[in-house]
Amino acid sequence: MKIIRAKDYNDMSRKAANIISAQVILKPDSVLGLATGSSPIGIYEQLIKWYNKGDVDFGACTTFNLDEYRGLTADHDQSYHYFMHKNFFDAINVPAERINLPDGAQLDAERECARYDAAIRAAGGIDLQLLGMGLNGHIGFNEPDEFFSKGTHCVDLTESTIEANKRFFASADDVPRQAYTMGVQTIMLARRIVIVVSGENKADIVRQAFFGPVTPRVPATILQLHTDVSVVADEAALSKCGDLL
Repeated sequence: MKIIRAKDYNDMSRKAANIISAQVILKPDSVLGLATGSSPIGIYEQLIKWYNKGDVDFGACTTFNLDEYRGLTADHDQSYHYFMHKNFFDAINVPAERINLPDGAQLDAERECARYDAAIRAAGGIDLQLLGMGLNGHIGFNEPDEFFSKGTHCVDLTESTIEANKRFFASADDVPRQAYTMGVQTIMLARRIVIVVSGENKADIVRQAFFGPVTPRVPATILQLHTDVSVVADEAALSKCGDLL
């Protein structure tokens, strides 16, 4: 695990975007695993700038998103499908047929999760997976549990995750209670992982996740066992790890 220190959110975003752009430049047909939420927005903004300058071309890439709310259609303004198009896909040239997200409108969870895992396998697996991390150490929507999950599955969202996401909805009652997410095993099968973390409110979980014991109670701890992980974190997020770095 490589810890890359950034000054602040903008510096973190640039450093992570550098890793992703280098991946695509060196392997133009890369399969990219992508994330949503506030953490990666700055990364997408930087990649769009470099795309507009002609520095990076996504035309041969395939993408798979980590997760999607169960019950939201693709055109819902809080779906991750909508988020990704608004913040990234509409501004670059990934072919529409190579953009993959779980289908939140498909309520048959077993069928949808099997379809998604099969699509990832058919694409040859994920070359680089981008992750954020929740305050409880979740990656994707893999919440604290008694065991590490395997393939894509349907999860019940915890109250802390619902609380964190309610700012995007009219009220907490409007936040979906379930989501489809890649499993921990699916994430760990990615050949390379980049996880971004910023803010002082993440300092405690950063110390637990990257320097504590591996436990499904803190899902991100499993990343300590991956062979190629880059943690890009700003100084605030690393503020409680000074004695360990």
